[in-house]
Amino acid sequence: MDRRPESSEYLEELSKYVDLVPAEGDIITIFKEQTDEICTFISNLTEEQGEHRYAPDKWSIKQMVGHLADTGRIMSYRLLRVARGDTTPLAGFDEKDYVLTANFEAHTLEKLLAHYKLVRESTQVLLDTLPEDAWTRKGTVNDGTISARAVACVMIGHDLHHLNILKERYLV
Repeated sequence: MDRRPESSEYLEELSKYVDLVPAEGDIITIFKEQTDEICTFISNLTEEQGEHRYAPDKWSIKQMVGHLADTGRIMSYRLLRVARGDTTPLAGFDEKDYVLTANFEAHTLEKLLAHYKLVRESTQVLLDTLPEDAWTRKGTVNDGTISARAVACVMIGHDLHHLNILKERYLV
């Protein structure tokens, strides 16, 4: 799929993620390359770096990686539902509550990265097997309409957003 979603295919507040997706290139290829980039980046961090927070009230890198895995799992489920034509409205989730109760700090950065990678690989298989007409199917999430291709782009943009934060705020 090489066409980006139209702005009518997602809530305006998601444009901060969709706008981060490169305008050119296949969405599936971009997703795969991003998975490789993020996994390589995080695998080069030490366990000590995994505990780092750039401010006392901010997540540690471990929590950030856990958040990426949780969000990826939720977004992949949304993608599946929308792509399969399920129009049952889906509620949102509070990522802060998820991180607060997940106890990511009890796990190694390596284990959290393995979890993230598995979620991304599973989503990759889903993306690889979507029929062409599934990409423009729409569903309802957070009381707004979203297409399957918009969900995929939000996933890419979300993870890029957090990768940029890691590079700009955590490892300076």
